[in-house]
Amino acid sequence: MPNELNDKELLDALAHVVDENLARHFAIAEIWQPQDLVPWDQGQNFEFLGGVDWSPEQSTLSEIGKLALQVSVLAADNMPSYHRELAAVMTTGREPASPIRSGPWWRWVGRWTAEENRHSIVIRDYLVLTRAVDPVALERVRMAHMVASYIAPPMHLLEVLVNSTFEEAASSIRHRNTAKLVDDPVVADICNRIALDDELQRDFFANIVSAGLDLVPDQTVRAIADRVREFKVPLIPLPEGADSTSELAAAGIYDRSREAELIFTPMLEQWNVFGRTNFGPEGEKAREELASLKVS
Repeated sequence: MPNELNDKELLDALAHVVDENLARHFAIAEIWQPQDLVPWDQGQNFEFLGGVDWSPEQSTLSEIGKLALQVSVLAADNMPSYHRELAAVMTTGREPASPIRSGPWWRWVGRWTAEENRHSIVIRDYLVLTRAVDPVALERVRMAHMVASYIAPPMHLLEVLVNSTFEEAASSIRHRNTAKLVDDPVVADICNRIALDDELQRDFFANIVSAGLDLVPDQTVRAIADRVREFKVPLIPLPEGADSTSELAAAGIYDRSREAELIFTPMLEQWNVFGRTNFGPEGEKAREELASLKVS
């Protein structure tokens, strides 16, 4: 096996691992319905249908809840951009009619996108139905966010898999913390339910990275080191024009200063980066870079 494979070769070499993990994901992922988590009896029409439009005093959700759910729904709403980025790298070097578009990689992209869209559905339904936030302001920001879209930095397949692992880990932390901090049991249930999906998605991506470490160890650990160095959770615009990164940190929902402790170190341990004996000189160099991130 060569020390490095291009993306097309990696797609072929790892396809069976994706297929196995799809079967695992389908077997353990709990099927849930967004409508089951939304308190429909709290709803009423808006003025367009003869009711009353939103006003601030109608909201009973805490400021932490408003912040967290608006970030989550805007991130999930922008799935077309993320889908496009994932689909692009997973069809590298393929003809339009290639079997990759119906194979395990393509099925995973579709499944992941559908799960993320389900998160958007349940959060948006809750926010609008309970009048937790101004729906007009939220829609205005959503439209601008999706037009701007998400443009990922140039990454090869292994980097995309590592970055996706970190993003899902970050999302699960954000949702678990929201569930703990919010004073609404319905919101806590929604966030814990979404976090379960996040964690299974994290495990899916992480398992493919593990296979990459077995297949092309130096190339994969270099991808890990590069993505650790460059990792940033996407900045989400908020209706008030606030910075989502600083707002989430101040609220105790997600603090970038703890990424090494809560995201990178656990994943490096899961991948056994510091216990592997199959690295060459380039892999050892990448591992040395990662050693500084170890948190006791």
